[in-house]
Amino acid sequence: MDFDLPASVAKLAEHARDVAIRMAAKADLTEDSWLIGNDADVARELGERGWLGMTWPVAEGGHGRSALERFVVFEQLISQGAPIAASWFADRQIGPTLLQFGTDEQRRRFLPDIIAGTSAWCIGMSEPDAGSDVASLRTRAIRDGANWIITGRKIWTSGAAHADWCYLVARTDPDAPQHAGLSEFLVDMRSPGIEVSPVIDMTGNQHFCEVTFEDVVVPGENLVGSLNGSFKQIMRQMEHERGGIDRLVSNRALYLEARAHAEVDNLVLRQEIAAIETTYRIGRLLVLREMLGQAPTGFSAATKTICTEHEQRVAQFCGRVAGPQAMLWNRVSRNICYAPAYTIMGGTTQILRNILGERVLGLPREPR
Repeated sequence: MDFDLPASVAKLAEHARDVAIRMAAKADLTEDSWLIGNDADVARELGERGWLGMTWPVAEGGHGRSALERFVVFEQLISQGAPIAASWFADRQIGPTLLQFGTDEQRRRFLPDIIAGTSAWCIGMSEPDAGSDVASLRTRAIRDGANWIITGRKIWTSGAAHADWCYLVARTDPDAPQHAGLSEFLVDMRSPGIEVSPVIDMTGNQHFCEVTFEDVVVPGENLVGSLNGSFKQIMRQMEHERGGIDRLVSNRALYLEARAHAEVDNLVLRQEIAAIETTYRIGRLLVLREMLGQAPTGFSAATKTICTEHEQRVAQFCGRVAGPQAMLWNRVSRNICYAPAYTIMGGTTQILRNILGERVLGLPREPR
């Protein structure tokens, strides 16, 4: 098999690498840059370069480029640590969701700003008592004439403090079964009744937020897709979230730096490097399969599980290479502290293994 990139794509990857290195030079941290590197100037530059909405139809304002081209661009941006968080959620998730489920008017209204890199988004899904179990969420949306009134709380909402819009999941039919009665809304984060409280994690970062909605008015035309039919839409949206390159290379730059200083005469470290490099290549092929539309429905659960467990292994390896230096506060120790989040955010590994077993492999549930 020939795993080489086509010449034009390889040239694009090389160019993206140069751009990413320049962008990363202005960032405080190069790890997890797609999540914590919120830089509005970088977002606008990505828009000007045509690197947002790369694969979206030209008729919708996109650039009509291949999934492979988008893959190599963002592989380089995230691997090098370019601060792309201000545009990442919108490009990765919101745009594709609107293209599939949004109305013509919603696409005309929201896609141009996403493609230009001038519109930042967050995703209102997890709640204090409903993390990976989306079906248990309790945020309510009640119809009021032509509008909806939304009340509830969301937590672990990445980027909410900087977001212009929130893609919100709420319960619109409290009497329906848990997996039914959910709907999705586009909520202006400047609306009265919204309070954003950053959550400071153990690394000192504040990208996670708790968002409170108190009688927030949302126009009826901001309902996305089917009323009370959100659960299937969420599952499709999660395919975009779980199967991407961001779940594999969050700490790639730190790993390459640590590997350069590793004592390769140490047989244990050599084995660890071999295992990391092997898993990286497997994970990269799985992500490519997701990007090219070749994976079975729901297989992103397996892709994310392998990739994020790999990222945790990278953090541990970097700590071993650093030795006593890892007990001081630096990039290595910060990544060790942050690494448990990799297999939690976007769906915990335990939940994803259940999804893989039940929905992909068709294994029976254990009798209760």
